[in-house]
Amino acid sequence: MGIVAFLYGAASYTAGLIALLYAIGFVGNVLVPKGIDSAPAGALPEALLVDALLVGLFAVQHSVMARPGFKAVWTRIVPRPAERSTYVLVSSLLLALLCWKWQAIPAVVWDVSSPALAAILLALFGLGWLIVLLSTFMINHFDLFGLRQVWLQLTGKPYQSLQFGTPALYRYVRHPLYVGWLLTFWAAPTMTIAHLVFALTSSAYILIAIRLEEHNLIAVHPQYQDYRRRVPMLLPFTKARP
Repeated sequence: MGIVAFLYGAASYTAGLIALLYAIGFVGNVLVPKGIDSAPAGALPEALLVDALLVGLFAVQHSVMARPGFKAVWTRIVPRPAERSTYVLVSSLLLALLCWKWQAIPAVVWDVSSPALAAILLALFGLGWLIVLLSTFMINHFDLFGLRQVWLQLTGKPYQSLQFGTPALYRYVRHPLYVGWLLTFWAAPTMTIAHLVFALTSSAYILIAIRLEEHNLIAVHPQYQDYRRRVPMLLPFTKARP
């Protein structure tokens, strides 16, 4: 059972990395067969509906499957060590579905003509992805992607939950991972309506997800309440708001 769970976890981890790498090209319209602004473009009402539903489907899965109540029921079906790997796999499949079925809306909201400003936005786009990657390692990359859980089972060691900590970027903002995502969504030299829909809906999801996530964190780690009072949510060097 241990080796099967580990192979399943490794496959899910690989799927997650592939989906994440493709998402970089998708949002940035580079090095992938289909980007966020790639043809074909649908009729405006249909494209808006399809794109909003795709982001909504990913957001609902991403939040619901992460809630303790769902996990308590889900782990009666899925072995507990494979629960996180299953979450990663389903998230990866839904992200792939979003990239596949996304409808382009080519009308331009803004188009930066200044080469210097465009270079700055591209640098922020790259910085955002770097922050996303580094943030996962600051809190334990392999636990976040489910590989630690199946490895511990394979080696016969009991799973121990991660201790609360505030390493590196987490000393300045409570959610550097989401800061990175927001930079990737909005740092675009050319912003089309399709990209704007993606940025707006994804940003709205992040704000909702933070509320749900912090509610769970306070329940598990009482010291998070004090951390929440001291450290701002997304904007570094600003006053934290309760």
